[in-house]
This record gives sequence, structure tokens and C-alpha cells, in this order.
Amino acid sequence: MSDQPINMSSGLPTTVLPAPDPVDAQRLAEALALPEGECRAAVAAVVAASPRFLAGWAELGDLGRDTMERYAAYRVGYHRGLDTLRANGWRGSGYVRWAEPTNHGFLRALRGLGAMAAEIGETDEAERITLFLLQLDPTG
Repeated sequence: MSDQPINMSSGLPTTVLPAPDPVDAQRLAEALALPEGECRAAVAAVVAASPRFLAGWAELGDLGRDTMERYAAYRVGYHRGLDTLRANGWRGSGYVRWAEPTNHGFLRALRGLGAMAAEIGETDEAERITLFLLQLDPTG
């Protein structure tokens, strides 16, 4: 008989991404507060200075000038998000829940990517993303 404790699993693990750098968050808030004509360029500058800042990519996608620009920003945010998830223990399965505010940037980029995929007729990609979002957080 072993004296090692038995680890009882309570289901799939949940990954919570770390909080962004407060300086990045402040710079993004300031960029978003600018007039409409200046906002997008200011958000792009924030993202260029901090390319791992997932909320910045999601905002840049939201502010895209056309469908393809939005698609590209969301796709970069999604891929940067996968890198960040893996660096924080996610191994391709488990939850990434919306209830955790620090997960919002990744989940927004993924949701935006799905919407833009549907808009350009990439139905199979849009369907995969919808399923992936439900797997990451079944509560929606």
C-alpha cells in the first residue's frame, strides 16, 4: 500500500489567464476613449507595443475597417490566446470560462473570428469555432 495521496479529479480543469499588465490596460482604456477617428489607430499602437495583450487584439478586431481587417485581428488574437493558454497550463482540453474577466480577451477574439468566418462564407470554420466556444465554456 502506498502512502501517496490519491488525487480525485473533479472533472476538466479550468484555465484562468493572468491579468494583463495594468499599464497596457490603462493605455487601451485611454485609446478607446478617443474620438472615433483616432480610436482605431491608438488601439493599433497599443497592440503594436504589447502584441501579447489579448484584449487589445479583440478591440482591434471590433474596430476593424472592414470584414477582412476584423478577421485578421481576431485571428491573431485567437492564436496569441492559444499560446497564452498553453503557457498557463491549458493542454488542449478543459474550460476557459467567461466568468473569469481575464479570459475575456481570448474569448472575444475567438467569438469575433467565428463571426467573421461566417461573414466571409467559411461556414465550416464558423461551426468549429461555435463548438470550441461551447467546449471552453458550456454555460455560454
